[in-house]
Amino acid sequence: MPEAAVALIGGSGLYEMEGLSNVEQVSTVTPFGAPSGDVVIGTLSGARVAFLPRHGKGHRLPPGAVPARANIYALKTLGVERIVSISAVGSLREGIRPLDMVVPDQIIDRTKGRADTFFDEGIAVHVGLADPFCPDLSASLLRTARRQGVNAHDGGTYVAIEGPQFSTRAESELYRSWGASIIGMTAMPEARLAREAEMCYATLALVADYDCWHEAEDDVTVDMVVANLQKGAAAAQNVARGLVQTMPPIRGCQCGTALSNAIVTSPDAADDAVKARLSPLLGGYMEIPKE
Repeated sequence: MPEAAVALIGGSGLYEMEGLSNVEQVSTVTPFGAPSGDVVIGTLSGARVAFLPRHGKGHRLPPGAVPARANIYALKTLGVERIVSISAVGSLREGIRPLDMVVPDQIIDRTKGRADTFFDEGIAVHVGLADPFCPDLSASLLRTARRQGVNAHDGGTYVAIEGPQFSTRAESELYRSWGASIIGMTAMPEARLAREAEMCYATLALVADYDCWHEAEDDVTVDMVVANLQKGAAAAQNVARGLVQTMPPIRGCQCGTALSNAIVTSPDAADDAVKARLSPLLGGYMEIPKE
């Protein structure tokens, strides 16, 4: 099976990655169902990179229906160690303008009803999520964006809402009062699942609008989001290409050992069927029963 160490998950407005050569399409079925679509693996700036459109071909999956567990699991089985999520967001701050980009460092999770863990039965695991985005990958992403001439903001809190509706004016003002910077619908549960899979995860957030709080700006609409994302998609792809060229080959963060002190269940008490199902995640920590 083809492999890639870096994956790009494309959000609204970014459904394919230009510049990939030696392309292969990988169709997978995971214990959590099928991913959003085939994973496209190709060579980008001299490195093998995986690309997965979050919302599927033709943007058929709303945020709450994105099969996040299947997506992350599929990328894990392909050898991916680092995930860069490219997603559309609204701004909650005057100084973060439409067409800017943000590399957030915190999340407030306001989603509900989404499957947000691989370990929901048979094995108890509690990973640390104090810093939900990989600091090393985020720093590399920020440096690359600024080298590309992008007005990229360093850090900030991403409010992840359930959607698919945009927020009310009262909700938007509430999130502003919390000190949040941007609002979107997709960073959760991806960040949680990537940490459980011991993968680095960072978000390049493309600012499409001012949500609905800004009195001098029009309220967010789909037309507004799509128009601004079409303008920002090429810049996001350039950032991705630059990142692949400059990223250090070996990770120096703690994401790759997130399970080392997080598994509560003793190996002899862990359910064999669960161990087998989650072998790509647990192989380094538990003996996997042979079929």
